[in-house]
Amino acid sequence: MSFKGEVVVIGAGVVGLAIAKSLLESKKGITVTVIEKESEIGMHSSGRNSGVLHAGFYYSPDSLKAKFCRDGNRQLRMHCDEFHLPIREFGKVVVSRNHEEDLHLEKLFNRGIENGVKLELLDKKELAEIEPLAKTYRRFIWSPTTAVADPVRVLITLKEKVERLGGKIVFNNKYDSQFTNSQLVENQAIHVINASGSQADRIAKAFGFGNQFVMVPFMGLYRYVSPEKFPLKRLVYPVPNPRNPFLGVHFTITESGKVKIGPTAIPLLNREQYSLFENWNITDIRESIEGMHSMYKGNAHDIQKLIKSEIPKFSKSQLIRDAATLVPIASQISGWQKIKPGIRAQLVNIENGELATDFIVEGDSRSTHILNAVSPGWTAALPFGEYIADRVLSSLE
Repeated sequence: MSFKGEVVVIGAGVVGLAIAKSLLESKKGITVTVIEKESEIGMHSSGRNSGVLHAGFYYSPDSLKAKFCRDGNRQLRMHCDEFHLPIREFGKVVVSRNHEEDLHLEKLFNRGIENGVKLELLDKKELAEIEPLAKTYRRFIWSPTTAVADPVRVLITLKEKVERLGGKIVFNNKYDSQFTNSQLVENQAIHVINASGSQADRIAKAFGFGNQFVMVPFMGLYRYVSPEKFPLKRLVYPVPNPRNPFLGVHFTITESGKVKIGPTAIPLLNREQYSLFENWNITDIRESIEGMHSMYKGNAHDIQKLIKSEIPKFSKSQLIRDAATLVPIASQISGWQKIKPGIRAQLVNIENGELATDFIVEGDSRSTHILNAVSPGWTAALPFGEYIADRVLSSLE
């Protein structure tokens, strides 16, 4: 299929669609085509996340995540309002379980204030008024601007907007690795944008970028119950482990009101392995082992401890026990049901074994590669898409 004279976006996830929208809204007269290997949108992480509109207080003030998460919260609300999509204003509490976590809680609060996020650091006696089912050691963070929307409905409306603006979305169209950087640009497109999620590093390497990185997939398992069984009012999160870029097992509430516990952060060998019996790939396995080995050799993360703590959470009882440290009544609730898992495509620097903690973008005048756009990628997608679009348009001038 020819895309001669067009900007081609690889991947119709939330980031790819946000970039396409911003390019088309620029009114620069360019044509945009999005190619997607699946038969519909939302088959991977963009359609499998919790739909949380994060407030933006987890991230280092000098990071792209901090730059775009707070603004993304606001822009996503505007998008939902435009398409009459409901937003559930649950808010979130972050609780601590011991003295050490209480100290990290204060650092987290200070970081949020520096990022310009509306937060309160409150005494535990006030927790009963905000979320009576949760418990904390001494203090907790109250984040009133954390909310929830339906990620699939957001994707559908983003697709509609891209098409309304004149963009084209082609499904069942897998990126063909035979095309090199020069072939794609000279024969098909004036610029190629790689927003392919778990496959982004491989496509980037075909263009000569991202050679110091490899992707290690982490599976997120969830369980849920109905709100009638579990009348939780707020999202409840632990203080994240500062050595890992994961938020830990927590409680979210879906747009429809279901109460969810999860996710896990279980390292996998295959990038799209949502069950044990599907999507085995020898290249995935080799690269995942390479990434985990580099993590083992490096000093940034304790991969052995991570695996030891996460593998048991395949068990429903262990996942519930973990969650009950935040909301004790969870252990008394029966009827927890499985929900489709998600896979976090986590970039690893094979030179030092560090997991990428920020969005990573590489490229030149002919191609742009979003190598790492994990959480809060969904929340940050709209302003991040504007940033990428501006970068691409500048390179074309």
